[in-house]
Amino acid sequence: MSDLSAFTITRKWPATQPDRLQLYSLPTPNGVKVSIMLEETGLPYEPHLVSFERNDQMSPEFLSLNPNNKIPAIIDPNGPDGRSLPLFESGAILIYLADKTGQLIPQDAAGRYECIQWLMFQMGGIGPMFGQLGFFNKFAGKDYEDKRPRDRYVQESARLLAVLDQRLEGRNWIMGEQYSIADIATFPWVRNLIGFYEAGDLVQFERFTNVQRVLDAFLSRPAVIRGLGIPKRD
Repeated sequence: MSDLSAFTITRKWPATQPDRLQLYSLPTPNGVKVSIMLEETGLPYEPHLVSFERNDQMSPEFLSLNPNNKIPAIIDPNGPDGRSLPLFESGAILIYLADKTGQLIPQDAAGRYECIQWLMFQMGGIGPMFGQLGFFNKFAGKDYEDKRPRDRYVQESARLLAVLDQRLEGRNWIMGEQYSIADIATFPWVRNLIGFYEAGDLVQFERFTNVQRVLDAFLSRPAVIRGLGIPKRD
């Protein structure tokens, strides 16, 4: 049996199944990327809820794993060279799990880097821009009379959706016929934009028919349905 006691985070979230990959997360767009990936690949794992309401992400135990105080983070007790591997940043975790399992990333070098390119498109563009639009539309931004900040993110989010829509023209998934980590990274954010953030009308989402088509296909996958609710909220 693996011994994870050297990891401070296990004092707050004890590992009852230490031989399994440990997931520290919350079902947000970034968090569910990893739970969906784990469900898709079939890797055994143990999820732990990091509650924002309790400010868990700022606890010393969580910061010992991710000093950037963001979810998700993992510990893989069966990491490279037989050593336990702690890892944070959702994009890095997706690449790691794809490499570990040989799934959901092209195996040829050119395809692999093209897939990582679109993963970075989500990490550097879609995630930050959709998140800022969500803030200014749903949360504190509603109190600001000056709508220029909100409109700046509306325009940029719509531009990114147009790029994604064009990419999906004639394709089943971002990488074509092959469902990949690029899709797993991207579509939870699209779902959140038009759902939780209530910004569909602002970006005129109905224009992006390819994005809607692939979002529907994504949300119909059994592993996605399961992963969207992991870890379960209190």
